[in-house]
Amino acid sequence: MKVAVLPFLAVLLLSGVGLAVAARRRSTRQGATGEAVRTLPVPSPREGEGLGSKVRALFGHGVGDDTWYRLEELLVRADVGPLAAGDLVARVRADFRAGADPAELLRDELVSALGEDAPLRLPPGELAVVLVVGVNGSGKTTTIGKLASRLVAEGKRVSLAASDTFRAAAGEQLDVWAKRAGAHIVAQDRGADPGAVAFDAVRSASARGADVLIVDTAGRLHTKQPLMDELSKVRRVIEKAGARVEETLLVLDAQTGQNGIVQARAFTEAAEVTGVVLTKMDGSAKGGIVLAVREELGVPVRFVGVARRCDSSSRGRASTSARRGTDGRRSTR
Repeated sequence: MKVAVLPFLAVLLLSGVGLAVAARRRSTRQGATGEAVRTLPVPSPREGEGLGSKVRALFGHGVGDDTWYRLEELLVRADVGPLAAGDLVARVRADFRAGADPAELLRDELVSALGEDAPLRLPPGELAVVLVVGVNGSGKTTTIGKLASRLVAEGKRVSLAASDTFRAAAGEQLDVWAKRAGAHIVAQDRGADPGAVAFDAVRSASARGADVLIVDTAGRLHTKQPLMDELSKVRRVIEKAGARVEETLLVLDAQTGQNGIVQARAFTEAAEVTGVVLTKMDGSAKGGIVLAVREELGVPVRFVGVARRCDSSSRGRASTSARRGTDGRRSTR
């Protein structure tokens, strides 16, 4: 499953810039060999405009030490974080030449810092388990619905495990998504053991010949160690049932800010996170937290959720209103 989210992310982080969404396209710069330089007009900063416009306005009246300090401040305000912001500014400063577009240089460095795109590990011919974790309200269940819809559209047989047995109506919400996507769901009564649900789901998905099993987990607080231990238990139970967790996706609310670093660190330690899904990017969120997570923890961004769509490509989108399947049943024990 190919994911090409990085250029899209860079444009979101620099919203209002008007840069092209092209994968890792490098801007033409003035260098030692005398290449041409792409220049753009420098607008005056206005309230509410994108980071890119603010960066250009910042460089519009000469470049000095204060300019780089203020650029770092802009990035920190965009939730990039002090460590990642300082490193990013240092790289942009090293590449900057008179007449170059600072916003496009920043875009290029953002794409570079986010790293290469990577497909989800879904080995053919065997059941691939995707564990989805995150705190309450981050958008886990909605993300699972979107991901299931995308995988079904690609021709894969998908099962869902309703292992969030603590939150009211969590199973019912996932059941609606299963029906929309055409996926099978395994659930138990509210309050049941999450590990037991995951165990039954693995056995059921294997028996049905499913390609992918997506496991919803409780939106446990990352500050509650016993609950984090429960995540590790669910992972071990899945392995005892005869499957292997190929991917663990951490769903982060883009509006969380720097607390997202704390969440990512805790979940990475408890569940071996392999990727991040950044949700609610269409709201007031600045989204810089995704760069901080990547720089400080080395966890790649796999998907970006916007409104009622989930973008994993600058060209393709998987709508949440996917076709309704006939096998979206819920089995209860």
